[in-house]
Amino acid sequence: MSPPASVEVQRRVEWSDTDAAGHQHYTGVVRWLEVAETVLHERLGIAQTTFGRLPKVRIEVDYTDRILFRETVTLSLRVVSAGRSSVRYDFEVRTDRGTAARGGCVCVFSDPAEGGSRPWPAEIREALVTAGPQRPELLTAGEQQDQCW
Repeated sequence: MSPPASVEVQRRVEWSDTDAAGHQHYTGVVRWLEVAETVLHERLGIAQTTFGRLPKVRIEVDYTDRILFRETVTLSLRVVSAGRSSVRYDFEVRTDRGTAARGGCVCVFSDPAEGGSRPWPAEIREALVTAGPQRPELLTAGEQQDQCW
C-alpha cells in the first residue's frame, strides 16, 4: 500500500514571526503549518476543492528549541489518517540544530455556507491517504544564506 501524502517546506523566520524574547512567537509554527498544508493540497491537485473548507479543530505543539530571527526552518507535514470527514496531520519543524517543534493538527471538511462537516469526496480522501511524498518547496541556497545585517 502507498504511504499517505506528505510534504516539506522551508521558510525563513521573519521579524513578525518573533516575540519580545527574541525567538519564535508560538503562532509562527501554526502559520508554517498552514503554508505546508496549502503546498500539500496544491501538489495533490485538491486545493480548489479544499481551500476555505478545512477549519482546524485541534492543534497541538510541543516546542523543544528556540527558533531565531532569520533562521531557515523546514516543516515536514504528513497525513496520519483521514476519516469520514476529517484529516489528521503530524508535523515537525527543524532548524540546523535539529527539531525545534513537533505536533499534530486535525481539520474537518466542511460546508462554508451551511456549516458542519461533510464526507470527503472519494478522490480527495484517496489522495490524502495514498499519494506519498510530494515535491518539497525549498529555499534556494542564496535565500538560506541572506542576512539582513
